[in-house]
Formats: sequence, C-alpha cells, structure tokens
Amino acid sequence: MKKFIPVLIVFFVLLTCHTSAVAGGLYLNEFATPSTGTAGAGAEAWGHDASTSFHNPAAMTRIDGTEIMGGFMAMFTKNEFELDPSTPVAGGNGGDAGGFIPAGGLYFVHSLSDQLKIGLSTAGLSGAALDYDSTWAGRRQCQEVDIMVMYLTPSIGYKVNDTLSLGAGVSLVYGDMELDVAGISPNSQISLSGDDTEFTFNLSALIEFSKNTRLGIMYFYKTDLNFEGDITRTGNVLSGQFASYTELVMPQTLRAGIYHQLTDTVALLGSVGWEEWSDLESVNISVRNRTAALPKNWDDVYHFSVGIHYRISDPWLLQFGIGYASSPVSSKDRTADMPIDRQLRFAIGALYDWSKNLSIGGQFEYIDLGSAGINNSNSVNGLIGEYDTNNMIVASISLNWKW
Repeated sequence: MKKFIPVLIVFFVLLTCHTSAVAGGLYLNEFATPSTGTAGAGAEAWGHDASTSFHNPAAMTRIDGTEIMGGFMAMFTKNEFELDPSTPVAGGNGGDAGGFIPAGGLYFVHSLSDQLKIGLSTAGLSGAALDYDSTWAGRRQCQEVDIMVMYLTPSIGYKVNDTLSLGAGVSLVYGDMELDVAGISPNSQISLSGDDTEFTFNLSALIEFSKNTRLGIMYFYKTDLNFEGDITRTGNVLSGQFASYTELVMPQTLRAGIYHQLTDTVALLGSVGWEEWSDLESVNISVRNRTAALPKNWDDVYHFSVGIHYRISDPWLLQFGIGYASSPVSSKDRTADMPIDRQLRFAIGALYDWSKNLSIGGQFEYIDLGSAGINNSNSVNGLIGEYDTNNMIVASISLNWKW
C-alpha cells in the first residue's frame, strides 16, 4: 500500500488539470445561449433575454414580464497528440481522444415589479470527455476522463435608479468525475471516481450610461469541491477498492462586458475576464488516512472578446465575435488528461423573432485550442510532444419565450 499511495497521487492530480477543453482554466465559455454567437462578448451587458439570469442577474431589470429560454449545444472535439521520440514511455500517439459532447441550459426571469426581478438558471460551467487508445504512450497519465460540474442558481435583480441595477445569486454546485489510467505494472489499471455538492454565490451590477450604452460586471466566488469517492486498482497484488477524498478549488472569477448601440442596425460588444487559477497552488489528496499536497503551478487566466450585432431587418439579427483566453499552465506542468492551452474563438450567430413572444437563435463557433505542448519527461509517467490537431466545433440552438 505504501507504494500504491504515491502512484495514485500522481495519477489523480492529472485529473485536476482537466475539466474544460473550451475555456482558459477549467471554466466553460459556452452555455447554449445567444451570446455564443459573439464568443461571449458583451454577455454581461446585453440584458436581452432570459439567459441574462445567468450572465448577469442585475441586467434582469431590463426584462419585462416573464421569459424562459431553453438551449441545446453540440460540441465536437478533435484532440490528436504528436509523440516526440524522446518520450520515456513506449506506446503510440493515442489516436483522436475527442468526440461528441452534448450540453444545454435552462434560464428563467420573472418580474415581481418594475424594479424587482427574480431568475433561475441551470448550466454546466465545466466539463471534459477524452478517450485515448489504451496502449498509447501517455496511458499512465490518462486513458479516459469524464468530468461534469453543474450549477443551479436562483438569483435576484433590483433597479436602484435609472442608471444602476444590482444583482446576486446563490448556486448549488454538483460535480462528478471519473478517470482511468494505466498502472506501471503490465495490464494494471487504476480507476478514480467521486462526486460532491457545494454552494457558492455571485454578485453583479449593471450601469446604464444612456439608452444606447451600458456596462455589466459579474463576480463569481470560488467553489471548494471536495470529491468523495473510490479508487479501484486491478491487475496486480495491490488490487482492491479504497475510499478517496480530494480537494479541488474552482477559483473566483470577475468579468465585465460592454454593449453600445452604434446605429439603429449596428451594436458593438466587448468583454474582459479574469480567473484566479493561481489559487490552485496544490491539490490535497487523501487515501486511507494518508494525505499529500501536490504542487500545480497554475497561473491566472485572462479573457478578451469583441463582437458585432447587425440587424438586417426587423425579425433578423446577425452576430459575429472573436475571443482569446490565455493558458493557465506551462508545458512542464501540462498533462494529457486535458490539453489546455491558449484559446482562440471565432463565432457567428443569428436570432429570428418568430413572433412578439417567441425568438429562435442559432450559433456556430470554432475554437482553436492551441498546440498544448507537454514536456514532463522527469517522471516515470513522462510524456513529450504536442497536439498537432486540437480544436472544437460548437453548434447551439435556443428558444426564448416571453409573456
């Protein structure tokens, strides 16, 4: 068991480099809302439909009556690793570890008065799904990983005056994870699983400088996920199942967006964001009363995006956007369970007002996930190379009803 513990710790920390292949750090940027059509630009300030209950509860004060939105999103990932011959572990490139990932969201806003609004949103803020060939060179880092973190958030927005609105929400957070890796012994396997439920909160503000220009600010407090689950080892004399406990920080984040109606047909949007991933200095892992802290050496992540709305006619609104997110991790600390690097987003979308009560939206986004180079050769589980193909295509649709 003494040999078993450190090996498990090394493997389990690979999981914590995971979660989102579509945003800097572990957080997602796509939520099956119309803001996907601008790569998230201006989402905090637009205040156009029920999805603002998630993007900025303070902006719910711009909604009259009651609105509900349902969205579905299909994500197609392609992650192909190009192995450097100097990799210390024998094996292949791993094949295409990507695939199809479905996602969606539900958003609701109700007016209690002209000044007071309430909302409810449910969406996945992070997720991962990778499946490599079982005999590839990085099998001791990851063979298969599935991660899901969901948020259910009731919220409130209050209009202080014609210029300022304030908002807040409390989130029920559910996380679930599974990771399979190969052991050092031939034909051995380690499987990790666990889940947790926690609470966190958000605060927001909307400043309306004029009827054409507004600024939205959104703050999420950190979430300390404490996964309780099992570690199962098969294929050698240390086979068995053991209880595990892992602490993972999902850090605080701050985002600001601006919306400016330039003309009757053109609007400009932009957003900046910060995520305190430097808070993830280490991951604490416990197995059978033994605990270790593994250093992570992550950096803060910064987001930038700009977008345009162009109304070609009364029922039709076209959207365009580009975005950038910095990398949270260097090549010496990056691992194969999630090839996170800097990211570039290119998005288009369209909204159609079917009637005065129903609007339909569709968005398409291409995400360049970077080369995600890996150079951690100073380990028995080392891997050297980069992803020569590392991208994602996102297609989403949404329906927004109001009455």
